Amino acid sequence: MENNRTYTILNISDLANVNFSQVGETSADTVRKSIDETQFVIKYSTIPTFISDGTVTPVNVLTYTECLILMATNEWSEPMPE
Repeated sequence: MENNRTYTILNISDLANVNFSQVGETSADTVRKSIDETQFVIKYSTIPTFISDGTVTPVNVLTYTECLILMATNEWSEPMPE
């Protein structure tokens, strides 16, 4: 269930350091990126080794609900046309 996962915001410069076998996304092409493409989000049930060993430092660690709120902001979603 999605609610049991951890959602983590990372800097786009760390994309090459992500081991996609340890997260819910399958490749760099499937991650959700911020509108300005400076950050992206991954989800996982167990802390990936690239985070636990310090290779990648999260910008933010969120719950499912917190991630939904963030994804609804202008930084992560295009405004709906009127």
